[in-house]
Amino acid sequence: MNTTSRVPTVNPMDALAAFCKAAGEPLRLKILRALSNDSFGVLELAQIFATGQSGVSHHLKVLTQAGLVTSRREGNAIFYRRSLPQGQSTDELLHNALLDTLDAQQVPADIAQRIRHVHGQRAQASQDFFERMAGDFQSRQDLIAGLPQFRDSLLALLDSLTFVASATAIEVGPGDGSFLAELSSRFQQVRALDNSPQMLELARQTCVRHGLDNVLLELADALDDDIEPADCVVVNMVLHHFAVPADALCHLAQLVKPTGSLLITELCRHDQDWAKQACGDLWLGFDQDELALWADAAGLIPSESLYLGLKNGFQIQLRHFAKPDSRSTLTHR
Repeated sequence: MNTTSRVPTVNPMDALAAFCKAAGEPLRLKILRALSNDSFGVLELAQIFATGQSGVSHHLKVLTQAGLVTSRREGNAIFYRRSLPQGQSTDELLHNALLDTLDAQQVPADIAQRIRHVHGQRAQASQDFFERMAGDFQSRQDLIAGLPQFRDSLLALLDSLTFVASATAIEVGPGDGSFLAELSSRFQQVRALDNSPQMLELARQTCVRHGLDNVLLELADALDDDIEPADCVVVNMVLHHFAVPADALCHLAQLVKPTGSLLITELCRHDQDWAKQACGDLWLGFDQDELALWADAAGLIPSESLYLGLKNGFQIQLRHFAKPDSRSTLTHR
């Protein structure tokens, strides 16, 4: 007797019908438009579209069944984002055409305003955390991944890059300033940007203690303020604190001069929800392909990558993203 199980196949006409059904409702199309460069939870989408949570959940279920959105769990919440077609089949070309058509549409002013409000709530929660916990910063950072756990690998990546003698650097979110001494010895001028006065004061104390005369401390928002670009921009364990990481990466790319480099140290995706409360994380790490996709959209070229496994179960990714013509001698891994 043949006991081989058969994998159920999806009838192409059924799949097409599900796609057309999902794309045939105005609110579902508006949800897809809002998810263009972001991910939202059900409560956030209900707030954005001024409608009930149960209705939003139903629409997301239909979109998910049609393969138009996918979800990921962030602690106790589930966030939804677009599914991106990868191939050139008729279905995938239709999917691409739908997304291109939606992205060509202007987001209505009232919806755009509510999206900004949701982003503002996320950003404020992150800033409030650092204002409250600045005095306990290092011990909380060490719960997951303190600088000593990735410093040597990051320096190996940094030192594999070639910069002119007059090159400048920016560190976004320098924390207590522990990495500024390394940048100070390698660049003519370093700027440290932070939107938290409490955290910037910790960095200032470090600069005074080590006599870092070529480091300028700026109370600034790296995503909004008009900031002069640098040859090298370093972002250590900061991206998961941004309200909209994909959008943040686009802004960070603008801080990099042509032929310059963006170095990002980040957590790989994980499921340790306690990090949100203990460390103020808005996002539980990122997939490596996720960062590469966002970098490509920002006009950057994914280059070298290093991955470190920690004893506490977390994994760190150290990523080099180059603006065109920037090159590194470190072998890609």
